[in-house]
Amino acid sequence: MPETRKLSYGEAANAALRRALDDWPEVLVYGEDVGVPGGVFGVSKGLRKQFGDRVFDTPISESAILGSAVGAAMFGRRPVVEIMWTDFFLVALDQVVNQAANVRYVSEGRLTAPLTIRTQQGTAPGSCAQHSQSLEAFFLHTPGIRVCMPVTAQDAHDLLLSSIACDDPVVVIENRTLYHGGKQEVSVGGPVAPIGGLRVRRPGTTATAVTWGSISQQVLVAAETLASEDHDVEVLETPWLDPFPWDEVLASVARTRRLVVTHEANRTGGFGAEVLARVAEAGIELAAPPVRVAVPDLRLPAAPGLAAAVVPAAGDVADALRRVTTTG
Repeated sequence: MPETRKLSYGEAANAALRRALDDWPEVLVYGEDVGVPGGVFGVSKGLRKQFGDRVFDTPISESAILGSAVGAAMFGRRPVVEIMWTDFFLVALDQVVNQAANVRYVSEGRLTAPLTIRTQQGTAPGSCAQHSQSLEAFFLHTPGIRVCMPVTAQDAHDLLLSSIACDDPVVVIENRTLYHGGKQEVSVGGPVAPIGGLRVRRPGTTATAVTWGSISQQVLVAAETLASEDHDVEVLETPWLDPFPWDEVLASVARTRRLVVTHEANRTGGFGAEVLARVAEAGIELAAPPVRVAVPDLRLPAAPGLAAAVVPAAGDVADALRRVTTTG
């Protein structure tokens, strides 16, 4: 039966892993420091003690972690593996892009790869250029991979369970600035939700703001700022990027006729460009040119002050919303 608990984002993900291990004997949880240490961010804490060898540590080899997980997923297991930073995917993209994503296709549908890959991305104080990139567009470019980015503690629980239940490979992109934030009310023990969907964080009529990931909080602050200036902004948060809720997003943009897309990834080639392109292809007549708010095309600096200067903040989003709401 569903119950409500006060959990942090990291604790909510831990609760999802615990339930998956309890409910599905085919689930394995592993990665670097995932077992005995309980994960570098503490998300798998206590699981090794409760579930024994189904939760274990691996050598420092992303290729081995992902390669073994693809094989295990193809033949009856449901592995949940951790790649500490999304930057570290880049030494093992073959296993994900060329192998996991192709399992259904090359087997003519006879095999699937129910593989869940947990990782985290984005800038945080002191991050260096190899620990702060936002790479969701890499995975979204590859058919056959599902992608989600939980924002709330409830997301961290629900999206992870939905990913583990999915028969396709799923990349779950978390954010380390969220793991140990304030505790929230989280419903646990309910039915596992299907993948997909969006959240209307704030209804509105004068502009549509589309966002995903931890930066959505900055978008909400910006929308409230615009509300004090008599501009009613609708904020759409899309925890699932594949499948993306195109119908709902396009309907909102068609209604407001103004659009701002915000993400923490670099501007060029970011998924925000795809959102703008789909709006154009849908023939939606906008009252003002759409705007992307993103990190400039540069390497993210480690110094917190420099990082703050380039990562979009609420003020940057508010300026973009003013541009679209005062034009036309």
